[in-house]
Amino acid sequence: MTPPDEIVLTLPDGSERRVPAGTTPLAVAASIGKRLAADAVGAELDGRPVDLRLPLARGGRFRIFTTKSPEAGEFVRHSAEHLLADAVRRLWPESEYDAGRQDHSEKFQYDFRFPRAFTPEDLERIEETMRAIAAEDAPFERVEVSRAEAETIFREKGFTLKLERLRDIPEGETITLFRHGGFVDLCRGPHVQRAGQVGAVKLLEASGVYFKGDERNERLQRIYGTAFVTAEQLEAYEQAAAEARARDHRRLGPELDLFSFNPLAPASPFFHPKGAAVYTRLIDYVRELNQKNGYGEVVTPQILDVELWHTSGHWDNYRENMFFTELDERQYAVKPMNCPTHCLIYKTAKRSYRDLPIRYADFGRLHRYERSGVTSGLTRVRSFAQDDAHVYCTDEQVEAEVLRAVGIILEIYRTFEFTDVAIGVGTRPQKRVGADEQWDVAEAALCRALDNNGLAYSLNEGDGAFYGPKIDFRVRDAIGRQWQLGTVQLDYQLPQRFDLEYVAADGAAHRPVMIHRAMLGSVERFFGILIEHTAGAFPLWLAPVQAAVLPLSERFLDYGLEVARRLRARGLRVEVDDSNEKLGYKIRRAQLAKVPYMLVVGEKERAAGTAAIRLRTGEDLGPLPVEGLAARLARQVELRGAALPAAGEIG
Repeated sequence: MTPPDEIVLTLPDGSERRVPAGTTPLAVAASIGKRLAADAVGAELDGRPVDLRLPLARGGRFRIFTTKSPEAGEFVRHSAEHLLADAVRRLWPESEYDAGRQDHSEKFQYDFRFPRAFTPEDLERIEETMRAIAAEDAPFERVEVSRAEAETIFREKGFTLKLERLRDIPEGETITLFRHGGFVDLCRGPHVQRAGQVGAVKLLEASGVYFKGDERNERLQRIYGTAFVTAEQLEAYEQAAAEARARDHRRLGPELDLFSFNPLAPASPFFHPKGAAVYTRLIDYVRELNQKNGYGEVVTPQILDVELWHTSGHWDNYRENMFFTELDERQYAVKPMNCPTHCLIYKTAKRSYRDLPIRYADFGRLHRYERSGVTSGLTRVRSFAQDDAHVYCTDEQVEAEVLRAVGIILEIYRTFEFTDVAIGVGTRPQKRVGADEQWDVAEAALCRALDNNGLAYSLNEGDGAFYGPKIDFRVRDAIGRQWQLGTVQLDYQLPQRFDLEYVAADGAAHRPVMIHRAMLGSVERFFGILIEHTAGAFPLWLAPVQAAVLPLSERFLDYGLEVARRLRARGLRVEVDDSNEKLGYKIRRAQLAKVPYMLVVGEKERAAGTAAIRLRTGEDLGPLPVEGLAARLARQVELRGAALPAAGEIG
């Protein structure tokens, strides 16, 4: 039996280490080995990063990260953030720093009260100063202070932004400062041991932002950067960043004439004909899978009385992200989610256990108020659609329905060639509805469904929705970035809030279980991710233009139009380049438009009923019969084959 003043830490090799409660991770590292302690940059307890100087109050699965650990970068970048603020203050003592970034998986940032925009020359000076601060190798110190002590420190510095941030910390929560050298900031950590462990830094850009992301507040200046343990790691990052810029959907989308944005509808995309062709085919694909798996599609209103959102719990838990309007002296909300409307459909009839499971799918437009500081291209918008669905079932049907949804999700990702898929189970968050007993049942049901079918997953504590736990799917794209996509969420709360019932075999009324399911997630966001995954070169079945017919001259335009007609008769999307440009220019234009096939037609092709085929990759397949090509491409589109067929497969 463990004494009350002792905690048990389980190390990665499965061994246990018993230490007094209040021992810091750094002290634990020192007890294992001097070298480990010297190289340590951070620690983890039960999957959550913790600062090396944090007194441990409980035991659990415990790891120490060193400068050689893949996870070291997150600790380094958070610490580089403080070096950034320190450098700006050293260069411009009148400046005031606000706050950094929560996610340090790739970047760091700080916002400043600064009289003008930062210039590229400013960033060079700041970066040089950061390197000098790192060379000083001052230790990071964690200091717990009272609210009054923190107020005194920042008031004496004249930091009104920090005083405002301090007021946001709930009463009773521990307030911590981190110091290195003469710099101090309000921060929870975690940080590396010493400034010198920030081995390589690079400032990326600067931009204007609003305090707390609210356009009603004052405008601040933000600096973004990244940092690594070594210069080699930074160089690898810069190479990957260059590839990411080349694939950036915010650039490729307008270049390929897929979508645009307009300030008259902030953060709400306009899809052009080519973009709409891709968008609708994404939905058609999901619609086909829904039909195969017994989902009935519904259409629900976009504007509903706020009474609905009081009932659902969104008013208390989500209203800061909703749009509102008033009609006939009644307040309405623009729908941010479909789930409450599906509950209203369920209630329109008396349900029996024989009716269950009932599966509703909905592609209705949703609107959520995302602050202007966080919107980004298609990946964070205010107007979007989800491939949304909700299943109402009995407790006994939960596992089968969860696995049905998981199976469809994995099938979709295979189709789009996302081969690296990570599954995570998100458990109860701090802000939630429902009794702990219900959460116990719901969390166990999701884990059991995955366990019983041999699907590996991680446990993401506190990451569930406010109404229930969830299974999330993260995919890795063609250049190694990870994206959150699909979700399956178990909900015992909405059926209770809406008083949903079904008559069981025993004749008594029972509550159904509600499963929320999205596979692409937001169609807009998936579209943006897919552009970057494919670099805009969509698979044939999805490409907005599948073939471009390129007549050698105006003399062969009639034959080119005939070739296009025969391909269109097979359902293919074809354009004819009837310009007077030279063939090389036409080919280059089609390649830049990412058209999978270019069909060159001239005198020989007209006489033989063929077309000379070139791929967007530059490969020349030579002349092929038009009918054979049309049939093969139509078949590939039907099968949604992601790869272009080899030359031997066309004829």
